[in-house]
Amino acid sequence: MSLNIFRKKTSPKDALRTSKREMAVATRGIEREIASLQLEERKLVAEIKQTAKTGNEAATRILARQLVRLRQQITNLQGSRAQIRGVATHTQALYASTSISTGMKGATKAMVAMNKQMAPAKQAKVIKEFQKQSAQLDMTIEMMSESIDETLDKDEAEEETEELTNQVLDEIGVDIASQLSSAPKGRIAARKTENTVAS
Repeated sequence: MSLNIFRKKTSPKDALRTSKREMAVATRGIEREIASLQLEERKLVAEIKQTAKTGNEAATRILARQLVRLRQQITNLQGSRAQIRGVATHTQALYASTSISTGMKGATKAMVAMNKQMAPAKQAKVIKEFQKQSAQLDMTIEMMSESIDETLDKDEAEEETEELTNQVLDEIGVDIASQLSSAPKGRIAARKTENTVAS
């Protein structure tokens, strides 16, 4: 007794393919046999007619008996062919059921995996963490926006102040630029100021 432990396990698809091939071979064999017997039947019918015309009743009866047996054989073979076709159909249906079952198993496994991933406790934790990070991001964005707004407001206020100052000085006829250019600069300016104060 030889144990084939390394033999690959036959899948349902392979088994179905092998079964279909074997049944197709058997069906073709039966059909060839039926065709051959039907040819014999035609020859026998022609022979019976000829014998009947000669008036040989005994020979006609023997040939008629042979024809009956021949037709019985053809009927039996046709029945076998129908049975093989029925088995092939049944095997195909069985394989379809197996495929459905396999598909359902796969779908069930996928659903189990999804349910594990979608565990309520895990999801609640993820949502909580997301909300926390979202709130932090909102705060950061708000602080940045405020800083930018403050900087822009400050610049605008300085610009407005300078414009207003220039406008007022223009109105009273003071040209600050020319006065600043004529004013002494550095240490000399400081000494002149001291002397003026002393006098």
